Amino acid sequence: MIRVLLADDHQLVRAGLAQLLDGIDDFEVVALAADGDEACRLAEQYQPDVVLMDLSMPDCDGISATRRLRSLLPDVRVLVLTSFADRARILDAIDAGALGYLLKDCEPVELVRAIRAAARGDSPLDPRAARALVEQRQSEPADDQLTPREREVLTCIAEGLPNKLIARRLGIAEKTVKTHLTSVFQRIGVTDRTQAALWARERGIGNAVT
Repeated sequence: MIRVLLADDHQLVRAGLAQLLDGIDDFEVVALAADGDEACRLAEQYQPDVVLMDLSMPDCDGISATRRLRSLLPDVRVLVLTSFADRARILDAIDAGALGYLLKDCEPVELVRAIRAAARGDSPLDPRAARALVEQRQSEPADDQLTPREREVLTCIAEGLPNKLIARRLGIAEKTVKTHLTSVFQRIGVTDRTQAALWARERGIGNAVT
């Protein structure tokens, strides 16, 4: 069962999403939030697998809420669902820790598929969001895009450590390691651990072993 928290400041949108998802056998909508503060509070209470996060909300917006959630609950998967397709907003959301980014004009089947993907730790992205990330990688050195924690995880991959030992070394959950790995692969443009280790060796990160 995939436990979902819905965060959107429009009551009709929340109700419509809840009705859609509650009609699916492997989904359970555990809470509805009208702003970022409420989303964080309810997420701590209900421990959802996925938070479906709007960006434009009063008081605490979706980007700020995403950043707080990733600090409070590192294992939670935040999937942005918004009407904003501008590059700056997309990059801010991903940098804040969102695992995926969808637009509200997506088809219901696409949304359902994306939530399942996010629950697995994958990164479902609207093509416009994917393009923004590609453009960012092309304009900036990929190494500079990694957060300090992502760089630590990549260093461990370069040393040939499995996820369990990475988690032990860094003092984080194994699921959190997997989340960071997904982000690292996305940021540096690779699809598996071997490619990531080779990428790291070429840049002098760790003592890469493949």
